[in-house]
Amino acid sequence: MSTNEKKVVNEKATEFEDHQHVEVSEELPSELEALLHAEPLQGLSASEVEERMAQFGRNEISEKKTNPLLKFLSYFTGAIAYLIELAFILSGVVEDWVDFGIIGGLLIINALIGFIEESKADAALDALKNTLALKSRVFRDGKLIEVESATLVPGDIIAVRLGDIIPADGRLLGISVDGSDSEVNLQVDQSALTGESLPVEKKKGDTIYSSSICKQGQMLAVVTKTGANTFIGRAANLISITNEQGHFQKIVNQIGNFLVVITLTMVIIIFIYLLLRRNNEVDKLSRKDVFDVLRDVLVLTVAAIPVGLPTVMSVTMAVGAKQLAAKQVIVKRLTAVEEMASVSVLCSDKTGTLTLNKLTFDEPYLKPGFTKEDLLLYSYLASEPGANDPIELAVRTAAKRDVPLLAECTGHTIPGFKVTSFVPFNPATKLTQATVIDHHASETFKVAKGAPQVIVKLVGGDNEATHAVNLLARRGLRALGVARTIPGSLEKWELIGMISLLDPPRPDSGETIRRCEEMGVVVKMVTGDQLIIAKEVAARLGMSRAILDANSLTDPDATDAQLADRCLHADGFAQVIPEHKYRVVELLQSKGLLVGMTGDGVNDAPALKKANVGIAVHDCTDAARSAADIVLLAPGLSTIVDGILTSRAIFQRMRSYALYRITSTVHFLIFFFIITLSYRWQMKAVLLIFIAVLNDAATLVISVDNAQISRRPDKWRIGQLITMSIILGCCLTVLSFSVFFIARDVFNIPDDAGKQSDDDTKDGRMETIIYLNVSSAPHFTIFSTRLAGFFWENLPSLTFTAAILATQVFAMFISIFGINGLTTAIGGGWGVSLLLVSLAYFVVLDAVKVFVFRIWSFELTVKLWPTRARKEKLRHRKERRLVEERVRQNIEKVRKASRVIYAASAFERAGRGMLPAYT
Repeated sequence: MSTNEKKVVNEKATEFEDHQHVEVSEELPSELEALLHAEPLQGLSASEVEERMAQFGRNEISEKKTNPLLKFLSYFTGAIAYLIELAFILSGVVEDWVDFGIIGGLLIINALIGFIEESKADAALDALKNTLALKSRVFRDGKLIEVESATLVPGDIIAVRLGDIIPADGRLLGISVDGSDSEVNLQVDQSALTGESLPVEKKKGDTIYSSSICKQGQMLAVVTKTGANTFIGRAANLISITNEQGHFQKIVNQIGNFLVVITLTMVIIIFIYLLLRRNNEVDKLSRKDVFDVLRDVLVLTVAAIPVGLPTVMSVTMAVGAKQLAAKQVIVKRLTAVEEMASVSVLCSDKTGTLTLNKLTFDEPYLKPGFTKEDLLLYSYLASEPGANDPIELAVRTAAKRDVPLLAECTGHTIPGFKVTSFVPFNPATKLTQATVIDHHASETFKVAKGAPQVIVKLVGGDNEATHAVNLLARRGLRALGVARTIPGSLEKWELIGMISLLDPPRPDSGETIRRCEEMGVVVKMVTGDQLIIAKEVAARLGMSRAILDANSLTDPDATDAQLADRCLHADGFAQVIPEHKYRVVELLQSKGLLVGMTGDGVNDAPALKKANVGIAVHDCTDAARSAADIVLLAPGLSTIVDGILTSRAIFQRMRSYALYRITSTVHFLIFFFIITLSYRWQMKAVLLIFIAVLNDAATLVISVDNAQISRRPDKWRIGQLITMSIILGCCLTVLSFSVFFIARDVFNIPDDAGKQSDDDTKDGRMETIIYLNVSSAPHFTIFSTRLAGFFWENLPSLTFTAAILATQVFAMFISIFGINGLTTAIGGGWGVSLLLVSLAYFVVLDAVKVFVFRIWSFELTVKLWPTRARKEKLRHRKERRLVEERVRQNIEKVRKASRVIYAASAFERAGRGMLPAYT
């Protein structure tokens, strides 16, 4: 066979590859199918509409509103809140009105902070909603009338035309409003529902979905589903069944449960002891005696309970929410600010989130002798002026941007050229065509733009161009051919090149993904778009191309654990529906991960609701906005990085306060438990309250303290937190007893004041000394609990330092000089010495803290507490770690191989002059 014969065979062998679009489809039940056969131009009668309205309800999805009173009352729930409320009730019973007012005030302040902040966010979001009173054209009783979309019922015949928002799920009938066969199929933008970036062609018999938009054509359709039964309605049902307790609330409850148990245990023991002691001192216990003991115990309980814990944490999160609002990030759910710090996986929708959801001119295929400017100029000449078709719009926009001749032209008038005739797009010919006079060259030529198959046929075939179009299709790019007649002939055509169109990544998406991964947050693409498009976008964003289709999530032979591992190791999923996105988040959460989800469409709403932190992006749908915890007002994802950084700073402040406050509670309870039972020594009730209120009020400024932002996702390690608190609390107890014994035995200061005797001549100095120690030593510990490392690695802010020091300097002065009825003067020597000892001691505790953090591990806890369950858990962890390391290595090998193959293929294409090399 000769060389020419081989070339002919090869050219004949090259054909256009058809890209198979994966359409979401579903079967209708037979009883519903029977209702869908109304005469198209007649429609339903008024009685049929009324009957079906009663059966199926209105065509709307009801939104459940939370009762404001119930929402406000929800801020009074939780372990700590219940204990505080118990103390509040008891203080009223024993008529301790000072405590009653203080505790009640703190409860209300805490609730108001959370309620007001979230209400502000809701109000801001309501103002952003773009409400549309949708109406639909429908045939009823033989007339085409306009009705409210909410009144549509299954069986209604609706007219769908260019620009319409489709009001319900329906089946296309293939006929126009005049009853004739429709010559043009619909082009429907359903990106908000399925995530597909390109409009989808819909023909007779295909299903159109509620809330999608008609971009081209007009046709009648019969309504098949309305309201909650539509595609969008099923997404709403997934949202409604997701009502889980937030991660932060679980953490606070765990801390609260620990504090409640130790507080109640020790207080009950002290209560019984004091009752028995009082019984020995009097002949018969009176109601007053019981109330006196109850009042003493109540004061101890109030001082021990971290009354300010919810308030400080709410204020800290509220300050963070305000910081984010300044960066155009609206926080709907206050606790999402803290939870975002712990997010280790960020699932992201593609269309409209990672990409612009807008067709854009990409690198073209050019025939030798032509430039990109030539291609765009000729395609502009063959474009229909004013057409709203996304492809035409993309071509005209690129031409005006990149061709200097067109940059300043108005309308469709082009300097030096005159279009004498124009043939618009026709579904039969699949091209547009224009006849143009070139005044510069004094010639007339024709230019055509259309489907690659049609343009290639028009020029008499082009094997290389066909191959180029197939390569574009394999990467998910849509191609358009452009050709013109050769000079001197209006019948012979030559190919100029192929336009390629893609929904491109947002300018900041790649950088956002890179920065997220630097901070230990893995980004996974979860999109309803086609697999090849998802892989192309992933490559352009710098992500790996290990994207799986939705079938991998519905594998009947795989267990939930296997599916979860699949989700963990994949870089994303394509061709998914809302149920699949919801499932991806659920499976990742089953691995113990905190998951964030970003999206803008109705199809994202269930996953946004299910995720630990749902983030709705700019220009999102109302459904996505309602389901999300955080809403981005600025285009792009770069503000997500701001959100992660801010939330991690807030997390550090909250963990710092929690560690300090639990430490203080442990110290307080252990010291007063032992000294009450062993030495029958008690402190004046008002001093206990003074310590609790003054110190908690000062720590409110922790919300503006400097924070050392973690490079990895933060995590509440409750076991570590409580263990550290117990260790530090015990160390503080040792200091307090040292002060007590040194004052009593070395400096001979009597401890009679603490024994609550009735002698007016009693010496009250010991009580003041212990007050200053118990006030300052734990409070200065907060300078250490701010960091996992040494305190000097990140110094506190001046505001925070000043507030903490100011409270203790105040405590020192009232101890030095004394206040009648509150403290007995102890003099400057004792006052300054105690404060300096407390300051020095926090440095000692800082070293203890660093040592404990460095040796802490799960393996250590198993050795210290070797239960069978914990040993089994450790074994599973080690096995899983080995398996994950092997899987990671294998995946990395596959990724490297695919990158090499992809790069080699790209360079081959570039070398052949067909396409630019993308890496």
